Amino acid sequence: MYDYHILFTLEGLISLIVLAFLEIVLGIDNIIFISLVAGKLPKEQQAQARNIGLSMALIVRCCLLFSISFILSFQKALFMIGTHGVTGRDLILLVGGVFLLYKTIGEIREKFESKEEQDEAKKSFTLNTAIAQIIFIDIVFSFDSILTAVGMVDNVWLMVGGVVISMFIMMAFSAAVSDFIEQHPTMKMLALAFLLLIGMVLILDAAHIEIEKPIIFVALAFALLVEGLNMALRSHHRKKH
Repeated sequence: MYDYHILFTLEGLISLIVLAFLEIVLGIDNIIFISLVAGKLPKEQQAQARNIGLSMALIVRCCLLFSISFILSFQKALFMIGTHGVTGRDLILLVGGVFLLYKTIGEIREKFESKEEQDEAKKSFTLNTAIAQIIFIDIVFSFDSILTAVGMVDNVWLMVGGVVISMFIMMAFSAAVSDFIEQHPTMKMLALAFLLLIGMVLILDAAHIEIEKPIIFVALAFALLVEGLNMALRSHHRKKH
């Protein structure tokens, strides 16, 4: 479980690469949320919020990975509602889903306000608030990725390695994703709609109504394709005129 020598074997290296890839795929919704939260800050604070938030989240994830028994205890029923056993994981997913819905609906509502009202809302949004929200939602999202890692490999160092690699890749690309979303208002609305969907999925997952992640990612990919075609069409018309 704690033998670090496996990192220097071919089998360990392959497991590490596969695990890091899966962590990145499972972290797409996390990157989108971070991009939207950081986008509310002044330009000079955005990178700081992303990097500090993700660094703190990485520390939390590594601590959780070294406490596997603690994580697995969240899958034990705390109390019963009828025949349904409610676990610690269910409660965390429920709170995270409700928070994500509340946050996203608030963001969408702001889009219909005047520019003055939007600027006022941004002024009241601080760097500390952004970092706290990034850490909180990452902890919520981390449960699925950690349980995926536990199911794939039985060595903590491989799990930590996969998480560290995926986090550094997220840090590298979060700025580009954030800038892209901010520059394209329709993409920003699409990202908000995706987060609404993720919020609902978290709540349903808490109720043990599972929706396969690949279905969600296929829907997102199709929506991105359609919006990409729309952007290309608008760009083509602007060039003609």
